[in-house]
Amino acid sequence: MNKLKIGIIGLGTVGTGVVKTLKNVDSVEIVKIAVKNINKPRGVELSQGILTDNPYDIINNPDIDVVVELIGGVEPAWEYISASIKNGKHIVTANKELLAKKGEELFNLAEEHNRVCLYEAAIAGGIPIIMPIKTILAGNKINKIQAILNGTTNYILTKMDANGASYEDVLKEAQELGYAETDPTGDVEGYDAAYKITTLATIAFKQRIKIENVYREGISKVRKEDMKEASELGYKIKLIANASIDDNGNADVRVHPMLVSQKTMLAHIDYVTNAVAMSGHPIGNIVLSGPGAGEFPTASSVVGDILAIQAEFGKTDYMLPMMRCHHSAKANPVNIDDTFNKYYISITAPNAIGVIAKIGTICANKNISLASIMQKEVLENNTANITVITEKCQERLIKEVVNELDNCTVNSLIRVAEG
Repeated sequence: MNKLKIGIIGLGTVGTGVVKTLKNVDSVEIVKIAVKNINKPRGVELSQGILTDNPYDIINNPDIDVVVELIGGVEPAWEYISASIKNGKHIVTANKELLAKKGEELFNLAEEHNRVCLYEAAIAGGIPIIMPIKTILAGNKINKIQAILNGTTNYILTKMDANGASYEDVLKEAQELGYAETDPTGDVEGYDAAYKITTLATIAFKQRIKIENVYREGISKVRKEDMKEASELGYKIKLIANASIDDNGNADVRVHPMLVSQKTMLAHIDYVTNAVAMSGHPIGNIVLSGPGAGEFPTASSVVGDILAIQAEFGKTDYMLPMMRCHHSAKANPVNIDDTFNKYYISITAPNAIGVIAKIGTICANKNISLASIMQKEVLENNTANITVITEKCQERLIKEVVNELDNCTVNSLIRVAEG
């Protein structure tokens, strides 16, 4: 049996896991691994001469069949991937940012050169999601996705809920444990999840979603008081990547914190675990859950893609047709102000007669119904904490309500998930 010969660009956590996993796979040979620093100690045993600090030793090597890109970011990853495709190589990548920002260009280039680009590891780590959508679920019309796609934020929110701790304290702990980066912006402000839901929605809906049309809001403003209130009301707060599309191709794609009912499975996805809930016909509702990051979970998806190519390599002139991009339609983006949601609003207001009535009147004037309104305590400065849960209403109207709450401080405005 001829071995599939691969080159790996990047030997970080995931790359190391890939190398360790492939040691037990006889049908794949790692020819070269490109790294920034050849002399850096590695957590895996490597054969003499396998490392290079020049990615073009892989890209221009005619013996290499597949380039595995594991460095992340748009540049220089795009330069390396596009050059590899033009040199006749198939691609396996875990690069969610590149896919979100240059996916259309990438898949068009791959098709032009009759090459396959697989990316299972880019969306939910070790959870198989892209290949199931492209194969087993291909006969379904998927119209809704709700997902937890970032382990760092889910860890932080879980710890805040479990320990009654502040965001700042839990973030510091997560950084010390290695669950959060020194600069956590990409995770905690929702960029990572936004990149992932952009590609996932594009694949599931078979219509292109542009990253610039994805609304994004992180978890840095979520307070420990919100976690406590949510729990008492029968909810958990999660960073949800949400996508839905109607029959006219209007796509509402966004990432933001949400109150999720404790009766749902997503509410019980804790710590670094990820989950993807999808709805469609004829499947109905389906939830896939598992480790969303880490050395071996992500390596599992990367190696699975490599072996999918290996299984067909040299047997056909048009490899893995079901895994290729076959759609060009662009979804119509829905602006967040035009969406309809339920809302949790935490308000600090003067402890005066008529304040709750005033809040109710302002909402009524916007045709917004209230599911509940509660005042729990009076503080030493003679202000009161008031919690409001609305019925479903338009986002732009709830913003108008917030602007009209004179003499009140709106501490939090968080959307409430259905179900």
